[in-house]
Amino acid sequence: MNLHEVSRLLEGSILTESRREDIEIDRAYAVDLLSDVLALTDERTTLITGNISPQVVRVADILNVIAIIFVRGKRPSDSAISYAETLGIPIIWTKKTMFETCGLMYANGVRPCKNRPMAAPEG
Repeated sequence: MNLHEVSRLLEGSILTESRREDIEIDRAYAVDLLSDVLALTDERTTLITGNISPQVVRVADILNVIAIIFVRGKRPSDSAISYAETLGIPIIWTKKTMFETCGLMYANGVRPCKNRPMAAPEG
């Protein structure tokens, strides 16, 4: 699915100016804790979150997240949207819950990201 199709599916809005609707959304993960974002994957995926702190965009940039979807009607600040725009990371905003968002995306072909391999405990 491309960015525009995901936005329409979620009855959402693309908040960034350069809409980059050609981006293909084929993998995603959903978290609210930024520490979980850092631990989840090495893949280029879409982040689904209700965490609207400005750090979400910074972490997304570090991990090469291709798009961010903010759920539950939580809207990031204008400065976070502007920062995402300068980084080329599109933002979708939806009133749907995280559960609904994940279910709709999964039902329409978006798959979970692969977990980052965890190091075996020493000993």
